[in-house]
Parts: sequence; structure tokens; C-alpha cells
Amino acid sequence: MNGFSSGRIREAVRCFHRGGIIAYPTEAVYGLGCDPLDGAAVYRLLDLKQRPVEKGLILIAARFGQLRPYVGDVDEERLRPALESWPGPHTWLLPAAPGLPVWLGGCHDTLAVRVTAHPAAAALCAACDSPLVSTSANPAGRPPVRDALGVRRSFGSEVDFILHGDVSGADSPTSIRDLMTGNLIRA
Repeated sequence: MNGFSSGRIREAVRCFHRGGIIAYPTEAVYGLGCDPLDGAAVYRLLDLKQRPVEKGLILIAARFGQLRPYVGDVDEERLRPALESWPGPHTWLLPAAPGLPVWLGGCHDTLAVRVTAHPAAAALCAACDSPLVSTSANPAGRPPVRDALGVRRSFGSEVDFILHGDVSGADSPTSIRDLMTGNLIRA
């Protein structure tokens, strides 16, 4: 049983709206996420991960419209490669919207975004009616975990909710490509 049910999604949504940290399956690994506009939740997640804010974070969504408010102006033709790769395991660096909170973009003028194809992660974003912060469920420097038990072993009760489910089976975290330059940042 994967635990991915409408009741569990509703519990995760309540946790999201209370400022909680949620662990959930993604394309390759378990992710940790929270409300991207809740600074206290994001800083708590960064502390848990031992990740510096300067690095920035990834946002995942069920559809591009959820990401639009976080992304700066990009013409539709330029955006086409990203849109055609989604939903799927492809993360893109797009220009950040003016006034984007520093905890999302870090020291960058771009923001890493993905429209996920993972059914549990997409259902969670849809139910929250929001993108989620998405970072691998592991303390910095340790391998990402691929199951709920690994999340619990790594973080104990510091994670407020675990949405059980299987990762999609990709061998490594999603690729990251810069939309404006075409450069592959992470293979």
C-alpha cells in the first residue's frame, strides 16, 4: 500500500497551511517541501537540511500556472522548451519574478522550477493550490532517501507529515537546465 489517498492528501494540505514540512515521493527521491511563501517554514526546512539560503530552492507544481507568479517575464517562444518537457522530471532555471523572497532564489536572479509528473507530488500541489518548495530529503552531504522510512530515520519527528508512496524510479534527481543559456547545470 502506498498511502497515497485523498484522506492523506487532505492531511498533507492541512499541514502545508499550518506552516509544516511535508515529505513526499518525487520522480527519483523523497522530497521535503512547504509553502514557498511561508518564510518561517522555509527557514525551518533549510535548517533541517543544513542548506544555506544562498543556494536557492526548487519549486514544483501540478501545472505551470501555479509557478507563473514566481517567474519573471519570459516570452512564450523562449519558454517553449520548458513547457514541452512538462510534466516530467525536468527542472528549469527561469528568470525570477521581481520581489521574489530571498529564501526561494537565494543569491540568484533565477528560480528553479518543475511541473512534476509524479502522481502524489502533483496531487499535493493541486490540492494545496500552490507550488511546493522541493528539496531532496536528506541532510546536506548525505545521500537522498527514496522511501518514507529513510525520511523518518534521517529527520525523526522534525518532518511534520510524510505522504507515503513510491518514487517514480529515476536513478538520480532531476536534471536542471538554464532556460536562457541552454546550459545543463545538473545532469
